[in-house]
Amino acid sequence: MRMLAAVACAAVIASTGCEKAARNMYDQPRYKTFAASPLWADGTSARVPPAGTIARSAGVLADTSSGALGVLAADGGSAAPPSRALYDRGHQRFDIYCAPCHGAGGDGDGIIVRRGFPRPPTFHDDKLRAADDAHFIDVMTNGYGAMIGMADRIAPDDRRAIVAWVRALQLSRHATASDVPATARAALDGAGR
Repeated sequence: MRMLAAVACAAVIASTGCEKAARNMYDQPRYKTFAASPLWADGTSARVPPAGTIARSAGVLADTSSGALGVLAADGGSAAPPSRALYDRGHQRFDIYCAPCHGAGGDGDGIIVRRGFPRPPTFHDDKLRAADDAHFIDVMTNGYGAMIGMADRIAPDDRRAIVAWVRALQLSRHATASDVPATARAALDGAGR
């Protein structure tokens, strides 16, 4: 009996040691922002973000972008406006991955919803129209609410293309006549007669 008690006591002591080892995995040494570091030639722990990094909550790059702002070009400047090919790719990927729940128009009335699944929010809601592109990319990547993360299914470039398409859908419902170029506006005015 004493032997069993000694083994149990040793197991308890050993398991507390394991907890300490596991805890050390979470409490690792780390640098404070802009602290000195001998690891890098410039002597600082702060690193320049890689090209193509999506800025979050920083200046004009955090604004709603219609798929352009918020994405940095390789030279550090803003990326070019979205191309027709980007919108076409975004439309195609949206129809495959997003429309079953969100609906073709982004109203949150897809075929899955009509079969009884929870209704996602409409992309035309003021809150989502004001959200920055990083929000949509984060939700596609990591999921939100009932939506699962799609990072294993949708490539990063396709996620950005989908955001451009979502912005186009949003603009399609909330555009004004002043948003239409003058040359196209003349053609629209003639079609209404």
